[in-house]
Order: sequence, then structure tokens, then C-alpha cells
Amino acid sequence: MTEQTPPFDGFVTFVYTPDLERAAAFYGGALGLPLVLDEGPARIYQIAEKGYLGVCIAGEDSASVPEGICLTLVTEDVDGVYERLVAKGVETDGAPQALPQFGVYSFLLRDPDGHVIEVQRFENPAWKG
Repeated sequence: MTEQTPPFDGFVTFVYTPDLERAAAFYGGALGLPLVLDEGPARIYQIAEKGYLGVCIAGEDSASVPEGICLTLVTEDVDGVYERLVAKGVETDGAPQALPQFGVYSFLLRDPDGHVIEVQRFENPAWKG
């Protein structure tokens, strides 16, 4: 396999919500993500050096549809994140567990709008992220 340079400089994923303040309290408060830009109807939080999550007010053409979406937050400290979130009263789908078929250690939770969030550590040595 040859080494390739990604063609882009960063990445922003946007999710839609009917209640921006509730979503902001979750992403900025419970998850502790730093707010980097408040555009009024949208807020952008930093996930990684050049990776961001935007939360926008849902409109008629952009309804909050969480089905089929999984936001994965990668960290070496899966257990620490789990403990911090549980201490803040965030409900999860259970404690972290190894999923050897995927080469990850992770747990799942949902944001207030039902978007699935996976907090995971890659245990596959082929992962170079």
C-alpha cells in the first residue's frame, strides 16, 4: 500500500437538532467539547486537531434524523471518558467492552436527539489514525 496525503485540510460533521440549547449543553457541557464557533443557528465544536462537529437548528429541509448515523469519538482513554460521562448523569448503552471482530474497545451513548455516539479505542495495529 502506498502512503497518500489526504486531499482535505479538515473535517466537519453536522447534525441537526430541534433544540440547539439542549444539544449545546450536551456537546459542550456533558462531553466537554470546546466551542470554536457560534454562528447563531449553528455551533461548531472541536473534536480533534482538524476535526469538528457542528450542531445546527433543524429546519423543514434538514430534520433531525439520527437513524443510520454513528458519530465515533476516538480516544485511548475510553474508560476515563465513560467514568466522566456516567458521573455527569449521561446514560450509556453499557460499560466499555472489547469488540475483537472490529478490533476496538468501546461503548455507546446517544445525544439528546437520538444520534448514536461511540467512544472507542482502536486495538487493531493496522490503524494509523
